[in-house]
Amino acid sequence: MEQGESAGPIIVFDAECVLCSANAQFVLRHDHARRFRLASMQKSTGAGLYRRFGIDPANPESLIVVDGDRLLKDSDAVLSIYAGLGWPWRAATVLRFIPRFLRDPAYRWLARNRYRFFGRRETCWVPSSGDADRVL
Repeated sequence: MEQGESAGPIIVFDAECVLCSANAQFVLRHDHARRFRLASMQKSTGAGLYRRFGIDPANPESLIVVDGDRLLKDSDAVLSIYAGLGWPWRAATVLRFIPRFLRDPAYRWLARNRYRFFGRRETCWVPSSGDADRVL
């Protein structure tokens, strides 16, 4: 296990993507239990986690959630994040009743088109000093 992985789930996201960065900020704002940590796929920790699970960090199809040796990706990753935030965000887990074979293609389509629909940052998003300890 890599350093720091035992302290809770790590969300690996695209810090250049406007939507992904907004979601990361949302998690930091609403994760009152401080359960999640974040790692940008553009930095060594995030890229290393992608590689560990056989995903090319230069061309990922999904954000991932890594909890020890467990990997969640695609719609399962997103739903696990919202479940971990507690109420009222946990209500989004009702979407698990939609079969994964329907959820995941929709998620991957949005992920492939994220820059076109939401834009791309010139520089990676950087957390506030109060949340810096949660970003690897």
